[in-house]
Amino acid sequence: MITIVSPVYRAENILAELIDRIKSNLSGITDSFEIILVDDYSPDNSWLEIERLAILHPEIKALKLSRNFGQHYAITAGLDAAKGEWVIVMDCDLQDRPEEIPALFAKAQEGFDVVLARRENRQDGFFKRLSSKVFYRTLAWLTGSHQDESIANFGIYHQKVIQEIVQMRESIRYFPTMVKWVGFRQTSIPVIHAENGDRETAYDFKKLFNLALDIMLAYSDKPIRLTIKLGLIVAFIGFLYAIYTLIRFLSGAIIVAGYASLIISLWMLSGFILITLGMVGLYVGKTFQGVKKRPIYIVEKRVGSGQSL
Repeated sequence: MITIVSPVYRAENILAELIDRIKSNLSGITDSFEIILVDDYSPDNSWLEIERLAILHPEIKALKLSRNFGQHYAITAGLDAAKGEWVIVMDCDLQDRPEEIPALFAKAQEGFDVVLARRENRQDGFFKRLSSKVFYRTLAWLTGSHQDESIANFGIYHQKVIQEIVQMRESIRYFPTMVKWVGFRQTSIPVIHAENGDRETAYDFKKLFNLALDIMLAYSDKPIRLTIKLGLIVAFIGFLYAIYTLIRFLSGAIIVAGYASLIISLWMLSGFILITLGMVGLYVGKTFQGVKKRPIYIVEKRVGSGQSL
């Protein structure tokens, strides 16, 4: 059995095509499959379209979240409901082409537990390509691990991999990093990346920044280490300046203590202390958020087997 998991956001006009193309490409692999659509509180009529399609296609199971939790939380909701031996995660915007599913499945049959889709010649706009490149390179630097900007969520995953991922119930979710962390035998294959057309991306600069900040705090302690290094550098510079000031005082070059040096030192040290406290505060805040153990997502409605549940 194969499960397709797709988070849905602003996709009412393409869902019918998505389902048709998924079913067409799965028909040559297996007759046993399910399609799990997770509506991440889309502001358009995506849920109404999902309900309509669920009546026409009994393979569809759908969840509507109670608010917009974010793409990776919607993926988690879909993974929690997945029953297949193999699980395929893909975006709903058709940039992840369903026609690549047979190639992913064929590669998995060679003994791989994870086969990721490596997007060649990304068909995104300039801003999205630039922001993605900066995002992944910064993430790689912070986490100390290789990050491939051409690989996102699209891929096929064995059930044992998904079982380990769904056991990770931390409050900050980023699916690619979680896949990398659990390990198993992984590989990637090149795929064609389709154009986005006129559809608006769900990630603006603010959302990308917040996502990067969350991932940094969840998967890296490097910022804390950097503040320690910066503190040592500031302390060393201050020590040298103190020696320099003492030598000038002993040589008679300084008669009255300088106002400028006092203010500069005060502002430098105060700024550094505030930066350090802010960084520590971010980690404490995320820790506090995690220990509350609130649900990762909340499901408002469920649809499956042609009827509302």
